Parts: sequence; structure tokens; C-alpha cells
Amino acid sequence: MPPIVTLTVNPALDLTASVDRVVSGRKLRCSKPRLDPGGGGINVARALHRLGTPTVALYTVGGPTGERLRKLIDREGFPHRPIAIADETRESFTAHEDSTGKQYRFILPGPELSANEWQGLLETAVEMAERADLLVASGSLAPGMPDNFFARLAKALERRGVRMILDSSGPGLLATLAEAHVYLVKPNMHEIIELAGQEPSWPDGQADWASALIKRGQSDVVVITHGAEGALVVTRDRRTRVRPPAMQVLSAIGAGDSFIAGLCTGLTRGQAASEAGILGMATAAATLLTPGTELCHLEDVERLRAEIEVLEV
Repeated sequence: MPPIVTLTVNPALDLTASVDRVVSGRKLRCSKPRLDPGGGGINVARALHRLGTPTVALYTVGGPTGERLRKLIDREGFPHRPIAIADETRESFTAHEDSTGKQYRFILPGPELSANEWQGLLETAVEMAERADLLVASGSLAPGMPDNFFARLAKALERRGVRMILDSSGPGLLATLAEAHVYLVKPNMHEIIELAGQEPSWPDGQADWASALIKRGQSDVVVITHGAEGALVVTRDRRTRVRPPAMQVLSAIGAGDSFIAGLCTGLTRGQAASEAGILGMATAAATLLTPGTELCHLEDVERLRAEIEVLEV
């Protein structure tokens, strides 16, 4: 089985710490921070590896923070290819408020990529994908990159018969759907408003929007994640909703990336998208059971898979 290539153009060193209460104007004494490699594609690769699915991660690194990120990925145990850039890799910080259970997430913009850097990254992604069947582009664009970076990648991959899965937001997502075709796109409940220009009703209105996107030829599969309400998996001939069981959530960080990992695992096993969505939801639900930026455990995925509810929309 060829490995799934994941692409992260704007990764982060994720720091997570807990504090009793977040208040202004005083020093807040935090617990010892947990460090994890972060960024959409990197998290997808981490979850794929835990599911036993071959993967290789492509990402940018810069400065001492980038070196720490690379070493953390080494510890994860899956193949990866860092691409050096001049600016420093960003950090992201999550504070868990013990008194309320709330999470406060602070996301920095990240390093600026030069034209030579992002063009080299694009060429490397296409080169690596030629030996794969799936490429997952997940996460935000970095400053300095053109809005249509993912659209350029999608066109190059389509010419080579490689399926692209896109999980991004903002200008990068809008430009890609305007200019190119992707195999699968995964907006969440916030991004669907940006794409549709309004908030379609859940789930029927959003399923209708997804069906229209597919009919226009912009994607073959649309997955819309909606937090505790589950997710829609829409193809040309089927619309299903997969919903997790009621559960106590420790952290939602990485759940969307875990969904993609489970979905891709199902696709590589020959499952239809609607069936693969069940494994995607079980993987996402398993990540909800872990603290901070920790991701799913295989035993939880296997247990939860039988508890996923499937409804036709």
C-alpha cells in the first residue's frame, strides 16, 4: 500500500498547559507544558500512524523552533520530510482552565515564505505524490503564499491521477474551490458559512449545499464536520450523517485532523466514502477523549467504531 502524503505548509510547535483560572492583570502559574508537533497535515499523519496506515509527512521548518518540531516528529515514528525555510517556525499555545474546563487557544500567524520557498514546496509535494494515491493538504497557508497555492497543487495532482483531500480555511479554501477540482473537501461548521455566504440549516441545508458543490464539479466528496452533532458525508449518490455517542470531551484539538485520518484509512482499504466516514468519526471521537494536543488511541477507535450512529439525510 503506497503511503498517504500529508502536506503542512504552516506547522507549529504546540504547547499546552493548565492553569486554575484565566484572569487579566496577574501572573498565571501554569503546569509543566506538554509539547507536540502541530499543524493540520502533521496531525493527520500522527493519527494515520496510530491507525497503522502508511504515511509520510511533508512540512516546512525554520530556526530553533523548527528543529524542536522536527525532533518531536522523529519521536512519533513515521517517515517525514522537512523543508528548510529562512524564517522561524511558529508556536501555538493552549491554556486549559481547570476551574471551568474551558480551553483558550492562541494561534500565531507563522513565518513568511519567499516565492522560491513556496514554489520549491509545491514541486516537492507533486514529486512525492507521484508515488501515492492520496495527498492530504491540511491547515492554513503561511504568510507570503499565494491564495491559489492549493489550487495549483490540485491541478498538478489531477494531471497525475492523484486524489487530493483539502482541509483548509480562508482565502486558500475559497481560491481552490473557485479554480480547481479536488477529490474531497472538508469544511467545518464555521467555514461552511464563509463558503455558502450564509448559514444553511443543519443538516438538510448543508447537505443540499454540498450536493450542489459536487454537481458543479468542484469536488467528488464533501465532508462537513459539526462538532458534537457529527458530520455529513456527501457524494453524488449518497448523503449520510455520522454521529458519535454522548461522551465527556477532554479536548477537541486535533479532532478534525483525526477524522481525516480515519476517513483516509477507510478509503485506502477500499471503502466507499460513506463507510469510511464511520471510521473517521470513531477516530475523531477517540481524540476527544485525550487531553490537550494528544491524539487518538487505537483501542478507543476500535471500541467507538461500533457506537457511531449512521443516518441518511
